[in-house]
Formats: sequence, C-alpha cells, structure tokens
Amino acid sequence: MSGLINYLSCGLLWLGMLVKAPDLIRHWRDPYLRVICVLLGLAGACFFIGAPPTVGAINHLSGVPNLAAPLTYASITAYSASSQVLIVYWRGGPHVHRTARRWIVAYALVLVGIAVMFALGHTPVERRTDFDTYYATTPFTAEMIVLYLAGHLAAVSVTTVSSLRWARQVHGWLRAGLVTLGVGSLFGAGYSVTKFAAVIARWCGRDWTKLGTTVSPAAAGLGAVLIVVGVLIPLGGPRLTERRRARRTYARLEPLEHELDELLTRRALRLPRPRWASPATRLVWRQTSIHNALGHLDAFFDRALYERTLEAAARGTGGAERAEATAWAAVVAAAVSEERDSDPHLAPVLAPDRLPDPAPGTALLVHIADALTRSPLVAAARVHAGTTEGSTRA
Repeated sequence: MSGLINYLSCGLLWLGMLVKAPDLIRHWRDPYLRVICVLLGLAGACFFIGAPPTVGAINHLSGVPNLAAPLTYASITAYSASSQVLIVYWRGGPHVHRTARRWIVAYALVLVGIAVMFALGHTPVERRTDFDTYYATTPFTAEMIVLYLAGHLAAVSVTTVSSLRWARQVHGWLRAGLVTLGVGSLFGAGYSVTKFAAVIARWCGRDWTKLGTTVSPAAAGLGAVLIVVGVLIPLGGPRLTERRRARRTYARLEPLEHELDELLTRRALRLPRPRWASPATRLVWRQTSIHNALGHLDAFFDRALYERTLEAAARGTGGAERAEATAWAAVVAAAVSEERDSDPHLAPVLAPDRLPDPAPGTALLVHIADALTRSPLVAAARVHAGTTEGSTRA
C-alpha cells in the first residue's frame, strides 16, 4: 500500500492545525485552543506514523522490528485523550480542569500499558499493514492490541454520544459542528470495530485481514475529514456569517454613497479606498464616508420636508420603518442639492437647466430608502438632524 489515504488525512488535519495556529499564538493561554491544536496535530500524527512507508522507515532507522506499531498506538491513544479533553472544555462547567485531568491520567496509564506490553512481547517479523491480525495471538502483544483498540473505541464512542446529545440543545454553527464531529467520531468508531472484528476472527482461526487493512483505514480517513470540519465549523462559521452580512450591508449602502459621491469628492470627505481589504473593512470605509457626508450636510437637513415625506410615505407603504427610511432619503437628497447650490464656486457656473431638482424623484428615493432601511445610518441621520434642530431653536 502506498499510504495515500494516510498522508491525505494527515495533510488535512495538519492544515486545520495551521489554520488555528495564529489564534493559538495570540491566545496561547486559552486551554480550548491548545486542546484543538493538540487534537489536530495528534490525529495527523496517527495517520502519518501509521502509513506503510513511514512504518518501514521507522523500523529501519530504529533497528527494532515493528517499533512503529506501538508508536502508532501511542499516538492514537493520545489523540483519544485529547478528543475527550476537547469535549470537556467545549461543554464547560464547574469542574472542567479536574475532569480533563482525569481523562489525561486514564489515557496516560494506557500509554504505559502499551509500552510495557510491547517490551514484553516478541514481534521479530516486520508487518507494515497487518500487524494487528498477524500478532493477534502473540502473548502480551495481543493484550497491547486490545488495550489500544479498547481505549480508542471508548473515546470515539463517548465523543459521538456527547456530541450528538449536546447538539440537540444548541443551535446554529455550534450545532452543525457538533453533528459533524459526532458523525466523524462514529466513523472513527468504525475503525476500531473493524479492527476488533479482524482480531477476533484471527482468534477463531479465520482470516479477516482485509477488513483491517482496507475498511479500517477508509473509515479512519473519512472520520478524520469530518472531525476536522466539525472542530472548525463553530470557529469559522460565525466569521463567514459576519463576512456575508458585511457584504450585504456594503452593497445595500451603495446607492446612498453614490448620491453623496459628488459631495464626498468635492469636499474631500472620503478616505482612500482600502485595497485587498476584508468585507468588514470595506463596509467601515463606506459607512465612514457616508457619516462624513451626513455630518457635513446636517446644516441643510429640512425637518419640515422630513415630516411631510414621512406622513406621505406612511400612508403609501404602511410600514413605519420603511416610511422613516423614505423620509430620510428625501431629506438627504434635498440636502445634497441645497448644499451644492450654496457652494459659491459651483453655483455661478451652472446653467439654469442643469440645477439639481430640490425635490428628488421617486426612483432616487426608492434606491436611497433601500440603502437606509435597517441601516444604522438612519440613526446617524436622526442625530445630525436633531443637532441641527436644537441649534436652530437656540
């Protein structure tokens, strides 16, 4: 076997670890992040060490036949412990650290047992792919095999049950991650079950070696893919949601910025456009430009126009939020026109037939109202208008 499944699974898991590495560097005291990175690293090590080419290299360099077997079992055991600790920290509670230490101590004893059993056993013939079934009847080595399989099966079973049970109590990205993690752990259990079946068949005098050399790696590889996805979903999902929300808001504010574009350019109120920026950064840039323009226009806001438009829009749309946005759209458009007319550098050179219409058209109101609906800029415009009204009364 080339070990392609092993190396692909290892690469995927270590890629997930690299994705989380920057967060770990920034928040290295966070035990949750440490456990996630350890889990992904150990899971990748299981596949890397267990690949037939790696097994051969370890055995050859060490000069100990089958030394790669206990190393693989040890990495699987350590991964099992980290998966339990991850679930413990994920759920939280008053005794998180104590429960995590108990799991670590339990699997540390399993690691000691694997080392002792391998030292006591006799495995002179190198077996790169079927070590479990070939030495299933060898004293001490058989106990080592059963010990690591039992530890792994217990870990993935607890992870599966805990994840799926907890998924019923939560929603959103966390639920999606827990379900994916639970399904991945279930496939991981398929690895131990098929290995156990092949070993038990060997005890009964049957040869089910193919079950352990073909089905088990496939189940483990698929489980690894789902586990890494399940771990990363609750971490990356909210970021994707924020990016999508930022893109939608950025697009919705485009008509309003377009209406203010001439003012922003003429008065140099716009910051340089960010390049290669995230959606959130571009949204902040557009919101800042609009806020700058609204701040400049606050002296031109017409409260009477707002009241008239609000009353007419309320009768026409029947929705208070939509009516308010339409009223502010009319006020903003009229303020832009009035501000341009008041500019002494522009007014003399404009022909009468090109002067902006102080009463904006229906299509313009629709586009700007769409930009203002559910936008925090409505509140900003309200603040500017309130400030102007107060100054006028004073």
